[in-house]
Amino acid sequence: MKLKLTTLALGAIMAAAPAMAELVFPSLSYRTGPYAANGIPFADGYADYFTLLNERDGGIGGEPIRMIECETGYNTEKGVECYEATKGEGSLVYQPLSTGITYQLIPKVTSDGIPMHSMGYGRTSAKNGEVFRYIFNYPANYWDGASHAIKHILDINDGDISGQKIALVYHNSAYGKEPIRTLEDLAEKHGYELMLLPVDHPGQEQKSQWLQIRRERPDNVIMWGWGVMNQVAIQEAVNIRYPMEDFIGIWWSGSENDVKPAGDGADGYKALTFHNFGTDYPLFEDLQEYVIDAGKAAGAGDQVGTVLYNRGLYAAMLAAEAAKTAQEIHDTAAITPEMMRDGMEALEITEEKMADLGLPNFGPEFKVSCENHGGNGFGAVAQWDASAGDWTMITDYFQSDQEVLAPLIEADSMAYAEEAGIEPGCD
Repeated sequence: MKLKLTTLALGAIMAAAPAMAELVFPSLSYRTGPYAANGIPFADGYADYFTLLNERDGGIGGEPIRMIECETGYNTEKGVECYEATKGEGSLVYQPLSTGITYQLIPKVTSDGIPMHSMGYGRTSAKNGEVFRYIFNYPANYWDGASHAIKHILDINDGDISGQKIALVYHNSAYGKEPIRTLEDLAEKHGYELMLLPVDHPGQEQKSQWLQIRRERPDNVIMWGWGVMNQVAIQEAVNIRYPMEDFIGIWWSGSENDVKPAGDGADGYKALTFHNFGTDYPLFEDLQEYVIDAGKAAGAGDQVGTVLYNRGLYAAMLAAEAAKTAQEIHDTAAITPEMMRDGMEALEITEEKMADLGLPNFGPEFKVSCENHGGNGFGAVAQWDASAGDWTMITDYFQSDQEVLAPLIEADSMAYAEEAGIEPGCD
């Protein structure tokens, strides 16, 4: 009888083998809570891209994709709970869309051997792959963003901003504090004065900060906000007649949700970006046919082409391309999280590859390596056109100031390595 049970059990395991070979991509989403308006379009774009690959291509490399969505409400504790509840499913890579959750998961994913991609957020010094072996933040990070903002301000001031005053209006959290050190070092280099104006969660009360801006009239305002904080800040800027062309947000402060409530007053507001906008790409034709028209879209379909939908789609595309790279490296379609890490570390995104995917000129070219988990630090500046109701890229992609950023990343990552008992290096 024992033999019979063992044989049945073995048969059950063999029958289940194809399901076990699925490529599992968890989505730590937030469709509820104070930041739901921003979390929903990102989650929709992320899900819809994987659905497209399943419906059009049969998955990745012949392996079907299973996406597991877990609601975090942008709450760090819930985010960690989602990770613990899904990591045993064979999850290949985590994208928390939260700096707070990212910080908490860094030691966990490292211990568990599961890669994490904090695209344009999280711990900036995770760019150093010799220390953060399982953490990736390509194609750009927060310190890149801080440098992009200053470089743009330099460009529109003929390269000289000495004696000028620049205010940082920031979410009073780990996320919002990330650029401060970089902006301080850049202030030393370029001779501007930095004003720091924290805004407490969720950001609905900003009267005192904007009264100070009205009083001191900084030459430029940089914003590091999220959710309702962005809407309130832009409206407050309109109320005090602050020039929108001198107001620039990080890429998390540059969605349609942020500017539309202010109407025509938001015209001319600028935001950084590391990807393009709209639906004028061949891939969206396939998305329409295989996902939206087929009734398989994650949402109502009204977010397609918006900034945050496209960002979620872009994140999924990068994950899929890393999975393909891993399959090629290891000569197997049924990759493991460890293999996925190898694929992410060998990822190279070229314009030719993006064009082949139906996304020409959608994002910057970049290359990942063991030493560099963050890409090449390229970003661009977009501007809101209120009359047209859309964003327009007003610069090409340009690189951040690596002369300033590289030593900061080295110092911060090495401090973490010492604290965590990590011996830096590549295999």
